[in-house]
Amino acid sequence: MKQVLNGLKRSLNRRSFMKNGAACAAATMGAGLLANTQSVFGESESITRGDAALLRFAAAAEILESDFWVQYNELGGIPDNEVPGGTGNPIYTAALKNLDEDFDQYIHDNTDDEITHFTFLNAYLKSKGAEPANLDQFRTLQGSLATGVNVKLIGQRLTNLTQLTLDTSWWTRYRSDTHNPDLDPNFKFPQAVAGLFSGPHTAIPRTDGDLVPQDHIQAIANTAAFHMPTIEQGGNSLYPSMAQRASSVEVLRILISIGPTETMHFQTWSDKAGNAKPLKDPTNGLVFPDLNAPPFGGEDFTTNLIMPEPCPFISRKLPRCSIIRPTKTSGAATGALQFLTAMGLFLGQSPDFFEYMQGLAADADAASREDEN
Repeated sequence: MKQVLNGLKRSLNRRSFMKNGAACAAATMGAGLLANTQSVFGESESITRGDAALLRFAAAAEILESDFWVQYNELGGIPDNEVPGGTGNPIYTAALKNLDEDFDQYIHDNTDDEITHFTFLNAYLKSKGAEPANLDQFRTLQGSLATGVNVKLIGQRLTNLTQLTLDTSWWTRYRSDTHNPDLDPNFKFPQAVAGLFSGPHTAIPRTDGDLVPQDHIQAIANTAAFHMPTIEQGGNSLYPSMAQRASSVEVLRILISIGPTETMHFQTWSDKAGNAKPLKDPTNGLVFPDLNAPPFGGEDFTTNLIMPEPCPFISRKLPRCSIIRPTKTSGAATGALQFLTAMGLFLGQSPDFFEYMQGLAADADAASREDEN
């Protein structure tokens, strides 16, 4: 994992992306207006290259989100005409329902949301004559082999849910009334589940062998319950961070309209994570503590406190305010990519995948607000 992250940092400024693919070429054009050409939608209004870079990175992130949500839906959600594929795994689904009886419905709806996000963003880019995000060539990861998965997609996943290292410090970050990562970048917020941060752990049954014993499959379901808000709080911050760089009012509208849905997802899943059953996985020793009992408890750890506490914002000379955090714009896309990489979500991906994603992130971070007129 350290080698992957070091390689990520070393190559962030490189511009030698994929040799075969117009998508990468378009992703590296920098600022200015795209050519005013007729698109397949019959529209010809131009868009700045910076705005296109912001939306292209957002689309790629939503494609990645959709990929792992589809995996969750196949095993623990509701496969149907809206979100097809897979037949469900009753044992895994039951473990998830121990946290909330509507867990499968929430998975289904979250999956549907993410799919609509990337399809809309790519369609909008095409309508402006800009290149969309396309990660199809990187669909090479195996995924789960357990009963219920879509067997046609085995070996065609983008993301890896079986070796996750989860930073659960968001739990205390959103409950702190004294610290804000934008103002206190070096402050270490405590982990809610320290064992998940030492990883790696699987959030889905890898094979039917993971369905027993009961505390093992429940630990897997608990891991999923913490992975879901961990991911969604990232989008929760990414969209307002990128919106501050948008030039077009319409692109700003897109970013501030999609962003709040990520916040709704985060609040939902942070609530469900609070229902995770305290236990110790007998197969690997992973402990899910009782966050309502000593040495935890109190406002920083007690479960089901899902409203963000007011914290310092902009300046400590101003009153505290309840906000999304962090929202600084510097390096937001690159930071999001590093966060997902450190999580282990891309373990097994090719160097070309990281090259492509690094390019999209760097271009999004280089975008700057311009006068759309």
